[in-house]
Amino acid sequence: MQHSPKGPVDAPVEDARLRSTAVSAFPDVLSLGRSLLVSMRPRQWPKNLLVLAAFLFSVNLAWEPSDPSSWLPLLGRASAAFAIFCLISGAAYLINDVHDAEADRLHPRKRLRPIAAGTLDPGLALGAATTFIAIGLAASFLLDARFGLVVVTYMVLMFAYSYVLKGVVILDLLVIAVGFLLRAMAGAFVIDVSISPWLYLVTMLAALFLAIYKRRGEIASLEGAAGDHRAVLEEYPPELLDQMVSVVSSATVMAYSLYVVTAENLPSNHAMVFSVPFVLYGVFRYQYLVHHKGAGDSPEDIFTQDIPLMIDILLWMVTVAVVLFVFRD
Repeated sequence: MQHSPKGPVDAPVEDARLRSTAVSAFPDVLSLGRSLLVSMRPRQWPKNLLVLAAFLFSVNLAWEPSDPSSWLPLLGRASAAFAIFCLISGAAYLINDVHDAEADRLHPRKRLRPIAAGTLDPGLALGAATTFIAIGLAASFLLDARFGLVVVTYMVLMFAYSYVLKGVVILDLLVIAVGFLLRAMAGAFVIDVSISPWLYLVTMLAALFLAIYKRRGEIASLEGAAGDHRAVLEEYPPELLDQMVSVVSSATVMAYSLYVVTAENLPSNHAMVFSVPFVLYGVFRYQYLVHHKGAGDSPEDIFTQDIPLMIDILLWMVTVAVVLFVFRD
């Protein structure tokens, strides 16, 4: 039996069917994009603002506020570095979530992540991560060779963390701290300025402070099932973490104090010491929230939900800006 070719009446029907298929596929694309974005954890991207620290603290050393031509190019390079780190760190989170999918399903909060929840295919996530890494590495070396090497080091470190070092007691904490140190170094390299070693030390110690309390928060939230989620958590009794954070918090405040009075790029009148009380309050407030409010498992929630801490950070930023731009030498 022969079928007659489609006539003019059939064509609109076929066109409508194709449009319907395209429309139904569009939400799937949006859902996929959303799952990828969530897995890249944009809530963590503010950490990458650390690459702008070198630009901020090099005022009057590498650029002059009153001369836009002296700082606009530097700000553009620093902003590009921030974007690259967001892309690279997002790719690292994708790879980490693929590796940790089974363990994340045992965690009350992490089980909702797209890969652990089954809403994002692991193969697709790895493919996207590979693409993002290739783009990020190419862009980083185009920006600056030293910056590119720092990005490569960061990626290697994140791979090692996801697959090996995350399960090694103490080293897992140090790797997180070094990741923040690399961000600070990258920001200095990309605009070609020198930064006081004390600032690097402050960065690493502050990151270590947060990492220790994050481990403590994870253990508290998982109660007796911490070892099932990640075996290394059993190696961290709360009393050990409390002793570690006591040392690190003291060292952080001391390192910051030494930075503000010794760094060559800061005003020689030592006006930056007025920012030290805000650092002290921030450390004490964070400890209070962890020990008395049961926070700590999610540092980003603490920084975005605790009003006193947010005010303290704002006042610190205002003080630093006033000292650097108003009461400078």
